[in-house]
Amino acid sequence: MRLCVPIPCFFGDMDFCEGLRRVKALGYDAAETYNWKGLDFDAVRRTCEETGVELLSMCTSEFRMTDPTFRQAWLDGLEESCQAANRMGVKRLITQVGQDTGAPREQQHAAIVETLNLARPILEKSGVTIMLEPLNTLVNHPGYYLWSAVEGFEIIREVNHPLVKLVYDIYHQQVMEGNIIPNITKNLDCIAHLHSAGHPGRNELQYGENDYKVIFAAVDKAGYTGACGLEYRPLMDPEESLREAKRLYGK
Repeated sequence: MRLCVPIPCFFGDMDFCEGLRRVKALGYDAAETYNWKGLDFDAVRRTCEETGVELLSMCTSEFRMTDPTFRQAWLDGLEESCQAANRMGVKRLITQVGQDTGAPREQQHAAIVETLNLARPILEKSGVTIMLEPLNTLVNHPGYYLWSAVEGFEIIREVNHPLVKLVYDIYHQQVMEGNIIPNITKNLDCIAHLHSAGHPGRNELQYGENDYKVIFAAVDKAGYTGACGLEYRPLMDPEESLREAKRLYGK
């Protein structure tokens, strides 16, 4: 499993391409970001090619999927996000599904599935994988609809398309569901990417209640071949924090 550095978490105050160079200098070969607007697409792609750092994922520009009123806006945002991804060589996009509208959950669930089904032509044309992200509602995202990875897996299987997957965030799911290792290892067919942070606090992995060495070993043994983003707020100096993460969890 590769460790992946989210640029905004560690180098958000510097030029993005310089952040990619720092990632390389620290011995990592994978990065991700969130908001892609404002990036120089050609410069980012050129820097990735020069350094050998792969920009694995970024986010869609629209997140509202639970309310069909915003369906076309989400699809339009997906289209422009896929175009930006293609320009930079990014193969995956993370999307959120939006707030719980108060409608019956089965209706909101169905709205997400229908929106993803309508996204098929856009994804197939671009070759980009879309990844739903369940988030915790108890600490960071009150009112968010998709708090359960288990429901996320149900959505992925209902859509049943190779370019529709889930990003499993270990931090968020430790808050909401626990059962981390079984939920990952029994659902690898649905998972395209992992995120991680220590809980409580969302800081370095080693400062939380999860033993990430055990988690990563189990995930590797199960056959996961993707990456895990170190999506935390460092308490240490950012570069020192990444050196320590690589020492503890890298290969």
